[in-house]
Amino acid sequence: MTTRTLPSTGPASDPVTTTALLWDMEQRFWTEGADSARRMSSKDAICVFPEPSGILHGSDLWRDRAVAQRWRSIEMTDRITILSGPAATLAYRARADRSDVVGHVALCISTYALSGATWLRVTHQETPVPEGAASPG
Repeated sequence: MTTRTLPSTGPASDPVTTTALLWDMEQRFWTEGADSARRMSSKDAICVFPEPSGILHGSDLWRDRAVAQRWRSIEMTDRITILSGPAATLAYRARADRSDVVGHVALCISTYALSGATWLRVTHQETPVPEGAASPG
């Protein structure tokens, strides 16, 4: 995992603790219920998913059935973290399973913003990796 801390412009925090917290939140977005994900998101969050979901903004995000359905497991590899004051970006390769989909693989990126003392996810994008595509190595 790569972590890069840019000069701080926000509240002082331990980068190791912040990084661990953000990755824990990211995992919970995949595996916990929609109510939990909603609490950890900005009310104006924007997410980009493969069609038919597409671009979802604000409360539309929680009305999409595919988004509301949680995954039973997620493995995040090739992790990159960038911390920059009150903002953070996570990029990774995800492999997830749920009852109707096994082996979903996507390249993902999420951005978080510090709101007071709370990190909230403000953006997320998933780009599906075609079945059989070579993994970097």
